[in-house]
This record gives sequence, structure tokens and C-alpha cells, in this order.
Amino acid sequence: MIEKNILGLIPARFGSTRFPGKPLADIGGKPMIQRVYEQTKKHLDFVYVATDDERIEKAVLSFGGKVVMTSVDHQSGTDRCAEALQKVEKIEGKEFYAVLNIQGDEPFISPEQIALVANCFNEEETQLATLVKPVSKTEDLFNPNKPKVVVSKDKKALYFSRSPIPYLRSEPEKDWISKHQYYNHIGLYGYRSDVLNEITRLPLGQLELAESLEQLRWLENGYSIRVEETHEQAVAIDTPEDLENLLKSGIIQ
Repeated sequence: MIEKNILGLIPARFGSTRFPGKPLADIGGKPMIQRVYEQTKKHLDFVYVATDDERIEKAVLSFGGKVVMTSVDHQSGTDRCAEALQKVEKIEGKEFYAVLNIQGDEPFISPEQIALVANCFNEEETQLATLVKPVSKTEDLFNPNKPKVVVSKDKKALYFSRSPIPYLRSEPEKDWISKHQYYNHIGLYGYRSDVLNEITRLPLGQLELAESLEQLRWLENGYSIRVEETHEQAVAIDTPEDLENLLKSGIIQ
């Protein structure tokens, strides 16, 4: 178990455009949010769901989880985490050094991935942290819904993009994946608590507006994002069809 002053937060909205009520979707007899919560608790001592909906609050309390109510006006999970951090610190009567933002639609998220991000904060210089996964399929490289990231030699994110980066000028696109090691971004974030409070006060940046990727706002304002590599890919549920395919897969225990 890692240090107890790292807080795991699971932002959960009821009003998903593509899948309304997604956190409460039944997966093998448990709501999705419960499965995410239980996976997170395998590595973190302090875990809360941050929601704006009383139905989700009721569900979390019913399985013995911890939950805080947050504003309906947040534009991102990061913003919701900033408000939740302040509320949880008052509830627990302690300050947290760092916060992990756990995706609420990955019911089988790996505790090992959570550990990778959490352990980044053993180094005092870490401001923000996230994960990358080597790209192994050409379709993933050119899929704009799977952001790519370029990483420096000292494991810092240089840039995120929905386009394949870098551009291999001398190679046909079909050969890019065999000529260069590309990385997809895995959307599990860690923030040092003081940095979380700072970045949520920043105005939207030009890079963020162009790519619709909030992490570019942080880079544009000079923050560093520590990166760790993972080879695991959590199952994400974005649509009712994704859930149907998961239920048919036979992996639910």
C-alpha cells in the first residue's frame, strides 16, 4: 500500500450524452461505479466518488463507498476533482499531497496502473503524471479518438495530439508503426494537490481549443507531466454497445 496522503477520486456524471446513467449500469450484479471503486481501493486507502447526481450518491453509499457531491457546472473531471479535494480534506480532517483522477467508465481498471501513477509522486519534482501505452495497431495510430503523446528521454510529455506524432516525412503512412515507437495516451491522471488547484484556474489555451485535449492547457502554461509506460489496456465503456459487448465477452466474474 502506498502512502496514505494520496487521494483517489472517481468523477461520475449521470448525464452522459452517449450513455445516460452510465455509472449505474449493471455489470455482473454490480453498478459500474462500484467496480471502479473496488479496483481503486485495491491500491489506495482513501477513495471517493465525486458526483453531481443524487442517484449516484445513493448507489455509492449503498455499497459502503465514500462519496461527495459536487457542482453540476464542471466542464471536466479535473475541475470536479479540484472541488472534491477541498471537500474530502474537510471530511477527513487532513491534507492530501496528491490526487489521482480515476476514469469512472473503466470497471476493470488495473491496480497496477494506479500504482504506476501514484508512485510518480514519490519524487518531489512531479507536478502531474499520466500513462502511455505503445501503439501496436495502425488503426490506433490514425484514430483521432485515441490521442498520441511524444515523450522526452526523462519521461516527460512533450506534446499530445489527436494526429499521429511525429510525422515520418520519408516513410509511407502504412509503414509508420514499424519505423517508430508511437504512444497512445491512457487517461489516468495524477496531480500534486497544489498544482491541481492552480491548473483549474487557468483560462482555456489555444492548443487545448485546437485539439480538445485539456492536458495541453497545462503544457502550454509550463507545467510538466511525468509519464510512465504501461502495456495494459483497461476496458472502457463509452456506449451501451460497449457494455453489451463486455457482457458477451465472458470476462466478468
